[in-house]
Amino acid sequence: MFSHGRLDPGTALLLRAAPAPPSAGTALDLGCGTGAMAVALGRRAPDAEVWAVDVNERARDLCAANVAANGLTNVAVAAPDDVPDGVRFDVIWSNPPIRIGKAALHGLLATWLDRLAPTGRAVLVVHKHLGSDSLQRWLADQGWPTTRLASAKGYRLLDVRPRVPDR
Repeated sequence: MFSHGRLDPGTALLLRAAPAPPSAGTALDLGCGTGAMAVALGRRAPDAEVWAVDVNERARDLCAANVAANGLTNVAVAAPDDVPDGVRFDVIWSNPPIRIGKAALHGLLATWLDRLAPTGRAVLVVHKHLGSDSLQRWLADQGWPTTRLASAKGYRLLDVRPRVPDR
């Protein structure tokens, strides 16, 4: 939604450099916007169940239209509360909404990262000037092992693993 008419450079980096999603299982595009990541997940993992989640109704409408235009039947577009509590994700891709504020961002990430399957991974793209390095430290401090996969044009691609028990 924030990059009208084009693919933003952060999302482009994620689509170019993220490890391939598992061919089956459950995937999440967190903060799906118009659905670039959801469509990519749906096409790259046709046997996976893909959830495209956004709080913004207009974003969900646009995402659903893009999913339909790509003929995908394995992508469900939903509001966050519409995703059943028991769903666990093998992969999460996100260009998280950094500008919602640190406390809200941390709450959002904690909610969804705790839904990673035991062998799952999240790939987040965050601009250096919007706090990617401090976010990486915060994630690690909260028990989610986090490494940098790639950097380009000021963006960092972070690989986040499930929280280490007892943290």
